[in-house]
Amino acid sequence: MSTVSIVIPVYNGAKTIARTLESILKQTYQDLEIIVINDGSKDNTLEVVAGFEDPRIKVCSYPNGGLPVARNRGIDNATGEFISFVDADDLWSQDKIECQVNALNRDEKAGVAYSWTAFIDEYDNFLYACVPLHHAGDVYPALLVRNFIANGSNILVRRSIVEEVGQFDPNLHSVEDWEYYLRLAARCNFSVVKKHQIYYRKSSQAMSASVPRMESYGLTVIERAFSQAPKDLQYLKPRSLSKLYRYLALQCVRNSSSREDLAVATQKLTKSILNSPRSLLERDTQRLTVKLFILNTLPQDWAKSLIERLGDKPPVVLQ
Repeated sequence: MSTVSIVIPVYNGAKTIARTLESILKQTYQDLEIIVINDGSKDNTLEVVAGFEDPRIKVCSYPNGGLPVARNRGIDNATGEFISFVDADDLWSQDKIECQVNALNRDEKAGVAYSWTAFIDEYDNFLYACVPLHHAGDVYPALLVRNFIANGSNILVRRSIVEEVGQFDPNLHSVEDWEYYLRLAARCNFSVVKKHQIYYRKSSQAMSASVPRMESYGLTVIERAFSQAPKDLQYLKPRSLSKLYRYLALQCVRNSSSREDLAVATQKLTKSILNSPRSLLERDTQRLTVKLFILNTLPQDWAKSLIERLGDKPPVVLQ
């Protein structure tokens, strides 16, 4: 039995899963089992995976059930003391698992370890990195406000905690990782590895069409979380709503192709500010407000050029 089980849910991931597997096989920590959950792929995903002749790779094929269901099937097949998840288009640094295992071994009270995230394009080129956050120990209040873990390819969790908390909610088709992290944080401490070790791939395909879905499920998660949160944390709900609406506005701006997209972005940003006026003091809100003003007032070509100069995020040096 391996110490760490790595779950890779994949649906039609033939174009990227080879690079994901390579980043896992290059881990400095080698006591692994790699569980590929083929979620009803219709491309040649299975052929690509079969090209890796490593006995640690186990492939389990099922009818398509969606990402939460695929992760749960991975949990069912996992035998390790620790479990980690990685989507079939994301990458890890070579020391990701080693650092996270060491973090949990150093802190017996911690049930989850996470690292910082950087973003890459379709060709593995670096785009930008998340601003480092240092939440550790009781991270429940911070997670109520926002999903600072950023994605579903990050955490390493003790199997014993998974058995206590349960699995991903199969009825959530967006932000299901945030909902799961909240349940984990309500039960155990988190440990942070202060390195950018997750390389999250951003697709060139427009995401604006998925904004209504993200909003719907995001609101569901927030309402559920605060219905269960203690009274002394209820004051965080407006800030949580504000972060959600600002994120939705950002998605609209990043993928805007029409005045309608910009109108939706303005509406979402307005909701963000109304829920938490103090967010106007935050740099991310200020930058987004400036971008929206530029896009709404200048000719499209000029606006796009100026937005590119402003950049997607403030530069962050990888550590």
